[in-house]
Amino acid sequence: MGAQVSGHIARTGPVFGRASSSDGAVTVVTAPGAPPNEIRISPAALNMGADALGAEIVRVAERAAKDAAARMHRSLARLVDPATARALTEIGFPPGEPGDDDFGSTYLRGPR
Repeated sequence: MGAQVSGHIARTGPVFGRASSSDGAVTVVTAPGAPPNEIRISPAALNMGADALGAEIVRVAERAAKDAAARMHRSLARLVDPATARALTEIGFPPGEPGDDDFGSTYLRGPR
């Protein structure tokens, strides 16, 4: 099964999750179970003040992490047996639906 998962990842590329604040001022991109790969902050977001901006970054990063976990789970669930899929959920990668952000960038891979 390991070779099958490795081959799948080699074909599709890494899985990333993305989330943005409702106004688009903060965007976070992250891989499952990893710290953010990218945090984008618009110039307007700098007017929020340090505490509010920090809280917004954390909130958006949590949504991006959930999106990444859901994308990874959905991607791997087609390759693994049901017990392994359940184990993914148990270790913190639930099968929830990916976010509804616009994934215009080509490096943001969803499940294939």
